[in-house]
Amino acid sequence: MVKKHSFSDISFDIVNRLFMIFCTLVVVYPIIYIVSSSFSSANAIIAGKVWLLPVEPSIKAYQAVFRNKQVVTGYTNSIIYTAGGTLISVFLTIAAAYPLSRKFLPGRKFFTAMFVFTMLFSGGLIPTYFVVRNVGLIDTRWAIILPNALSVWNLMVTLTYFKTSISEEMFEAAIIEGASDFRILQAIVLPLSQAIIAVIALYYAIGIWNSYFDALIYLKSSSKFPLQIILRNILIINQSDLSMGADMVAMARRQGMADVMKYALIVISSAPLLMIYPFVQKHFVKGVMLGSIKG
Repeated sequence: MVKKHSFSDISFDIVNRLFMIFCTLVVVYPIIYIVSSSFSSANAIIAGKVWLLPVEPSIKAYQAVFRNKQVVTGYTNSIIYTAGGTLISVFLTIAAAYPLSRKFLPGRKFFTAMFVFTMLFSGGLIPTYFVVRNVGLIDTRWAIILPNALSVWNLMVTLTYFKTSISEEMFEAAIIEGASDFRILQAIVLPLSQAIIAVIALYYAIGIWNSYFDALIYLKSSSKFPLQIILRNILIINQSDLSMGADMVAMARRQGMADVMKYALIVISSAPLLMIYPFVQKHFVKGVMLGSIKG
C-alpha cells in the first residue's frame, strides 16, 4: 500500500530541500570563489571578473608563495607540530579519561572536578608565560606542543564516551578473565573507541594547525615558526610595501598580486585539513548514531 503524502508534508519537503540547497551554496560558494581567485590573474581580480571559475588562469600566485623558502619551512614546522602534538594530546586524553571513567578509582569525583575547574578559571597569559619560561621551553618546539597538550573539553567528551558506550559487563568479564587495566584498555577500550579517538584527534589537529598565538609569544627563531606565522608575516609585508608605493598603476598591480597571493595562501593553509576531513567524516557519522537505538 502506497502512503499518500498530504499537502503539508509535500510543502515541508520542498521548503526543507530548498533551505538545505541554500545553506549548501552559502558554505560551498566562498570556497569555490577563493580557489578560483587563487588561480586567476591579478587583472581579473582587480576588475572583479571572478565569480565562479578562474579568469585568465595562472599559477603565478602559487609560484610567488613557494619561492619564499620560509613558506616551506613553515609547512614543515606545522606538520611536525600537528603530528607530534596530536599524538601527545590524544595519548594524554585517553590516559586521563579511562581511569576517570572507572568507578573503582579513589577520588574520581575530586579529580574530575579539578579538571572541570580549569575550564572555568585559568591563571591567564602572564602566569602561563612565566611557567613556560621557567621550565626552559621558550624558543623550543615543545613550547607549541606541551602548554595546550590536554583539552579538558575533549577529555570530558572522551570520558562520557567511555562511560556510556562501553558496557560495564565487558569490563567485568575481562576482569574475571584476569586482564589488567592496561590489557583492558588495549584489547577492549581502544578498538571500540575508534570513532571518538578520530574525532578528538581531528579537533586537536585543527587547533594546532591553525594556532599562531602561542608561536607569536613563545618562539623567537624564524626557523621554528609554523605556517600561520609565516603567512601572517607575508601578508603584513605585502600591505606595508603597498603603503610605500608612489606610482598608482604600480600600486594597483601590486595590490592585485597581493590579493591573488592572499587567496593562494588561504588555499595552501587550508588544503591539508580539507584533505584529511573526508577520511574522518565516517567517524563523525558513527559518533552521532551511537546510542540512538536502544533495545
